Amino acid sequence: DRVEVYAAHMHEDVVRRLEIVSDLQRAIGNGELKLQYQPIVQLDTSRVTGAEALVRWSRGNQLVAPREFLGAAEESGLIVPLGEWVLREACAQGAAWRRSSWEVGISVNLSARQITAPGFTALVAAVLADTGLPPETLTVEVNERILVAADGLIIDRLAELRRLGVRLAIDDFGTGYASLAYLRQLPLDIIKIDPSFVAGLGHDDTLTLITRTVVQLGRDLGLRVVAEGIEQPRQLIALREMGCDDGQGFLFARPMAASGVEALIRTATVDPDEQPVSECETTRVSG
Repeated sequence: DRVEVYAAHMHEDVVRRLEIVSDLQRAIGNGELKLQYQPIVQLDTSRVTGAEALVRWSRGNQLVAPREFLGAAEESGLIVPLGEWVLREACAQGAAWRRSSWEVGISVNLSARQITAPGFTALVAAVLADTGLPPETLTVEVNERILVAADGLIIDRLAELRRLGVRLAIDDFGTGYASLAYLRQLPLDIIKIDPSFVAGLGHDDTLTLITRTVVQLGRDLGLRVVAEGIEQPRQLIALREMGCDDGQGFLFARPMAASGVEALIRTATVDPDEQPVSECETTRVSG
């Protein structure tokens, strides 16, 4: 009672993903991966308070799109060793900043497969001990859609991380349709407002109202609120008026090498008027 249609590009897509998985497995051990960091800025002071670690892969002379190789890594299970590499590199960098007396936190994205991997909590504890990064300066970010589909194991693992002292953030808040339930269940520290809401600030009354409500909700619950995808001055003005705590986006800085973040830290504040605004894709990267 159905019809299935085969198209040649389907085979090409499968072959390409298999090649990516094979090459990515070698890349993890061959030093082909690198981390970039997008600064997180305190909106009322324009001071850099943290940085989100984003993984990049140059496959030969070609930069592979994050959504392409991360999706393949998640399906194949390579996200587990890849995620461990990202965690270690990011924590080591965060510890180096702390040794320089820079009070800058580090944020790392987690996937469901990473969280449910055997011994994950012990791994995080070991990485913190090995790198010397204080647990409270590490923030793990979990996409809200993961929580919507989560089983008890994911919730338990996140609670274990929180008991280590690690901070917990819900990423892309407002897109998972079960937000309030998880605000009650998890010992959260941070809400990150999805860029789709921030994009409408200043010209879409509905999105502006939703964003203001989330900021007020975070304040009432004692959570910090981070607005993602800030690209226009009008968005920054609106968020400041709402009392949003922190923000990140191309208006402040693009993802950059650690040395670039250090240059911003040394200047004490980030002036949005001096930062180039890019129209390129703002896809975030798990790891």
